[in-house]
Amino acid sequence: MTAFTVALVLVVAAAGLLRWRRPAWYWLAFGVTLAALRVLARYRSVMDACGLTVPPARWRLSLARATNQPIPEPRPPRIRRLWPTRTGLVLRLKLRPGQDVFDIAAASDRLRHSFSMFGVTSREVRSGVVEVRMTGYDVLKRVQMPAETETRPMRVPVALREDGSVHYRDYRAIPHALTLGATESGKSVYQRNLVAGLAPLDVALVGIDCKQGVELFPLARRFSALADSPDTAAELLDALVARMADVYRLIRTQQRITVDVPDAEIAADIWDLPDELRPTPVVVLVDEVAELALYATKEEEKRRDRIITALVRLAQLGRAAGIYLEICGQRFGSELGKGITMLRAQLTGRTAHRLNDETSANMAFGDIAPDAVLAAIQIPAELRGLAIAGDASGGWHRIRAPHTSLRQAVNLCNRYAERTPDLPELAPFRPTTGTATELVPSAKASPATA
Repeated sequence: MTAFTVALVLVVAAAGLLRWRRPAWYWLAFGVTLAALRVLARYRSVMDACGLTVPPARWRLSLARATNQPIPEPRPPRIRRLWPTRTGLVLRLKLRPGQDVFDIAAASDRLRHSFSMFGVTSREVRSGVVEVRMTGYDVLKRVQMPAETETRPMRVPVALREDGSVHYRDYRAIPHALTLGATESGKSVYQRNLVAGLAPLDVALVGIDCKQGVELFPLARRFSALADSPDTAAELLDALVARMADVYRLIRTQQRITVDVPDAEIAADIWDLPDELRPTPVVVLVDEVAELALYATKEEEKRRDRIITALVRLAQLGRAAGIYLEICGQRFGSELGKGITMLRAQLTGRTAHRLNDETSANMAFGDIAPDAVLAAIQIPAELRGLAIAGDASGGWHRIRAPHTSLRQAVNLCNRYAERTPDLPELAPFRPTTGTATELVPSAKASPATA
């Protein structure tokens, strides 16, 4: 009996230590079994308490009265499947007649308390079938991406969602995106994860970094073109617009619109072209969009209008030509001038880290998911990397990218440097990757002037 007690104490102590230091290990070792038993044991009573049951059918009531049997109990949604994941449980339910998906979504917080889970989210799989995802611990506190993720062309994993699933950046589905975040909010880390995910793919990276290139130029070996000033950015964007026109001419000549060609083989974008003719897709990363929209003189105003016009053209027409935009910034509002709202309308994907003002949150989500605005401005400063991600469908999620240092991103870009394509239109903007020049001491520190 003493040996059993000692073993039990050791197991309890190990479980407590794992839950404190390694919640993922605790979940896989102990939590998933306890949570599954808890959900199955409490399911009927919890559904009844949360108002997620329906009265029995009339024929059942009539049969019970005719046979002098007890009145049947209200019926909860039927469990079709329950399976564990590395972060929680997934419960697939078949709704009863008269129930709605919104009923499950509205009761998510009550289900979280009743089942003693960390978080509960729901989505409709198909008509009458709802998938409830429950997380057993805070997966965003210490982000650990799964070892294996789904791989598709132009689709990269960049973060982890609060329900434990992977958040992907799919350029085929959402060609252009806007990413906002104040200083020290984690926006740069999100951008590094994006570059790290794109580096192994057959894609050309183009960067515009008006902070003298301090964010993107260390990754230069994987970039086909880089600009570190608004003047260079204007010329680079004009070259991209010219490339887009050339790609459209190529698609037009290769559409193969004849009587004997099936409709499915008629080319309408670069992905319909044969592999040997398909141009390399291009992802354009703009690190600070506000620097491109600010001006102080008439000449700078003309340059600004030229830049914004080129960005709007690429956002409106670039998808079929394989040109995708990633617009990043600390601030994004209508005060940046004409054309900004038009540009935002073309940016389907929206990601907002911690913001300093509500106006930027409204610019990010006000037109697609108004309820995400409040969630974006409530992100605490100590949770760097936490963000709200949404799209034009109105859905949004809390996400957090794993921490990737600049050195890790540089090493990854150097490893895949041979995948950097040479684009003739962008050759003048190809960054040099030689050794850095030695810094020249300023006149104030020079011994001759001391």
